[in-house]
Amino acid sequence: MLGPVILAASRSDRMRRFVSAAPGTKQVVARFIAGESVDQVVPVVQDAVAKGLSVTLDVVGEDITTREQAYAARDAYLELVEHLEALDLGTRAEMSVKLSMFGQALEGGHELALANVRPVVEAAAAIGTAVTLDAEDHTTLDSMFAIHEELRKEFPGTGCVIQAYLFRTEADARRLADSGSRVRLVKGAYKEPAEVAHQQKAEVDKAYVRVLRILMEGAGYPMIGSHDPRLISIAQELARKAGRKLDEYEFQMLFGIRGEEHLRLAAEGHRMRVYTAYGTDWYGYFMRRLAEKPANLLFFARSILTKG
Repeated sequence: MLGPVILAASRSDRMRRFVSAAPGTKQVVARFIAGESVDQVVPVVQDAVAKGLSVTLDVVGEDITTREQAYAARDAYLELVEHLEALDLGTRAEMSVKLSMFGQALEGGHELALANVRPVVEAAAAIGTAVTLDAEDHTTLDSMFAIHEELRKEFPGTGCVIQAYLFRTEADARRLADSGSRVRLVKGAYKEPAEVAHQQKAEVDKAYVRVLRILMEGAGYPMIGSHDPRLISIAQELARKAGRKLDEYEFQMLFGIRGEEHLRLAAEGHRMRVYTAYGTDWYGYFMRRLAEKPANLLFFARSILTKG
């Protein structure tokens, strides 16, 4: 099982230095990261929208150690909002944020993260779009959900992410579905202990379907975060049984993965949103993408072996 090993490496400074220096890294990172700056990502957004897709934009970076870094993260998102305003795409281009990037893990982090993310959510609402709060490891979730609930009082379109592999997620899904929230459901991409999360793929898949059924039958707006053809098919069937129209849920997939499927779903009339990450602090995000699928790791290994 290479996945847990890679996830552990995602927190290693030594591995960060090794991977960053590897000859083939830049080529592989470019597959998953749309650019290093907002100027580089804007053409990617425009191209996606021209093809009938929507996007959610993530400025990568989560290992924040100072308040100054947290303020810089806030400012990076505010800069992104300025560029999105010029594009006038409305909800075709929204944003995803990790509260750790806004200082959640620092002293007084809950209040700091809320104070930093609020102006981003406010700015997004002012240009007709929204923000989704990404889920991170299980120790951060109570804070994330509390911030989500607080922001929705003024900005009801604020979304959040739940992870199927956690035991708590079915209860979280029921609460969020009842409240009418926008909820992205993913399998989960952090190394979690057996005390809090399913460890076997088959169990995670079963949990995903159970949670997805709760969301589809609820009052909220489900966002299906998966590249798995079987789960996509199940999602379509659950939506049909729940009487949902095509604009009452959406699919979300990662930039650089299954691009043809993005276009196929959009052509069928589905809302298809591409999770598009950019920025220079790509290491943690990149390692989780390697951990999710062996083919990604093989692609990286071959790139290293053929460069230099």
